[in-house]
Amino acid sequence: MNAELAHDAGGIAQFPRDGLPEVAILGRSNVGKSRLINTLVGRRSLARTSGSPGKTRRIHFYRLENAAYLVDLPGFGYAAVSKAEQRSWRPLVESYLRGSREPLRGCILLVDVRRGLAREELDLLDWLAAEGIAVRLVLTKSDKLSRSERARRLVQVREQLGIPAADIATVSSKTGSGFAAPARWIKSWTGLGLRKSDGAPFAD
Repeated sequence: MNAELAHDAGGIAQFPRDGLPEVAILGRSNVGKSRLINTLVGRRSLARTSGSPGKTRRIHFYRLENAAYLVDLPGFGYAAVSKAEQRSWRPLVESYLRGSREPLRGCILLVDVRRGLAREELDLLDWLAAEGIAVRLVLTKSDKLSRSERARRLVQVREQLGIPAADIATVSSKTGSGFAAPARWIKSWTGLGLRKSDGAPFAD
């Protein structure tokens, strides 16, 4: 897939203005946003991963096939930076997520399946709902749990949020499982079909 980091934005003036549809990727620091992006576009290092949580401090716009953007937002919580610095990112993130940004079609919120939803994720979901922004949920690092435990956690989160099964997925970047649902969401929002690195479509 033709994919590139097209915009590295530290402010509204650096956001793209070409009107291509956008899907934002959100989540706590070190939850796996970069790995999700790399897997979905079939590239190993388009979005750089790091062992140091909180590396992403700007908004990264990855342009795919000159047809759409995946937007990597700074991670929140547990970042290896001061609370004051984390707070300084908030206006940047909120300036992007405000419902007035017409190209934004939806958000994918990543949550570590082992720890579930904390107050920060719940507050963010409420905020996105108030802004009228569509959101889907991905539970990451599913390989860290047994199949039965993954299923139990999935049911817990669905019941907690009251969302349909089609709006939540469990994935593992290590095994490559679970990416068919996020790929479907992105296609429904942008019209762009994503494929694995070998060219095969993502399958359930």
